[in-house]
Amino acid sequence: MRKTDKKIDKQLRLVLTDVCETALKEIDSFLWLTHLVNYSQFPKSLKVVCVFETNESLAAFMATRSREYLESLIQKQLADITVNLKNMADHISYDTEQNCTHEHNGKWSTRLS
Repeated sequence: MRKTDKKIDKQLRLVLTDVCETALKEIDSFLWLTHLVNYSQFPKSLKVVCVFETNESLAAFMATRSREYLESLIQKQLADITVNLKNMADHISYDTEQNCTHEHNGKWSTRLS
């Protein structure tokens, strides 16, 4: 990883940690988030993965305006570090602990690779 990539990664981790802390307080069944990125194609390759407890809780979240709120929160935090993406929804995916346990025996490193 190049020096500039490390700087960007640090900024991403900081702003996404803020998003995570806010979401934990304000969104039911939200557990955590992470990001995946290929820095040679940044920011186009950025993907934020938001994890919920169960498929049922994720479905409930998706049926509310909380989804728009979370996406706008992520977009605002990224814009604060000058990462501007045209369609934020294309860069966010949703998953559940339930799916990871069922499909990958709870091994997120395998699931996200």
